[in-house]
Amino acid sequence: MSLKHFHIVFLFFAILGDLGFWLWTRMLPEQAASLGVTRLGAFAGWLSLVMTAYGIWYVVKKSRTIIV
Repeated sequence: MSLKHFHIVFLFFAILGDLGFWLWTRMLPEQAASLGVTRLGAFAGWLSLVMTAYGIWYVVKKSRTIIV
């Protein structure tokens, strides 16, 4: 697996992890509040949006110029 493909796969799983954490804080707000991770869940939601935008930009713009 090339570094380019590893980057795309790693980004995919990072987005899935962030979305899963955000969804957990939304589905079980009492448990998230008792652990004190409500704000961290909101940050994870925004971060997943930013990483999705970066992933799209990477695949469209950069992936063509990187030759492996």
